[in-house]
Amino acid sequence: MGAFPESLVQGFSRYRSRMYQDFKEDYENLAIYGQKPKVLVISCCDSRVTPEAIFNCGPGELFVIRNVANLVPPFENDLGTHGTSAAIEYAVQSLKVEHIVVLGHCKCGGVQAFRVNGGKVDEVGQFVGPWIKILEPAAIALACDPVEPNTDPQLGLEYAGVRQSLKNLRTFPFVEEAINNGTLNLHGAWFDIGSGELRVMDPETRIFSAVQAQEVDASV
Repeated sequence: MGAFPESLVQGFSRYRSRMYQDFKEDYENLAIYGQKPKVLVISCCDSRVTPEAIFNCGPGELFVIRNVANLVPPFENDLGTHGTSAAIEYAVQSLKVEHIVVLGHCKCGGVQAFRVNGGKVDEVGQFVGPWIKILEPAAIALACDPVEPNTDPQLGLEYAGVRQSLKNLRTFPFVEEAINNGTLNLHGAWFDIGSGELRVMDPETRIFSAVQAQEVDASV
């Protein structure tokens, strides 16, 4: 199998001497009392997008699902293996999260693969192809009734993918029930890797607008 990557051993060593020591009491409490995150973030598995860093969250603050192109499949009532759906179910029904954020990002490879291959997504890969086909309704909606007509095609589909995932979330009965009970809120967001800009979707217009970062005391 080969040796464990030395870079990870060095990284762990830095974690133990720095971050773990800074949050030692938090980690100990989390181990004893369990996690109680209020927010679920559904993000892309792209190595350039790290929700905990983007939102400056510490241990136990975010429950994160990462997959190709930050997609949520529609609810399926079968006995298949559904990793993303299982994590959503756990977050909503067991952890009782109060917010779900679907976080898209710029230059998404999964979105680009769908755009380049069109209806032939099965050629992308045995598993990736069928997965990114979840974007198909988003692409159709974008072509028929674009929310932001002059948006770059790649960016437009990244936005549309977030909107489709939010729509798919509401096909899960327990998600819809929590929304109707007022205990759960859904949000769409998009992150620019290069500029560090975060854009959030307006729930009424469905248009994405940049978040104005607040000034904070860097010493705190």
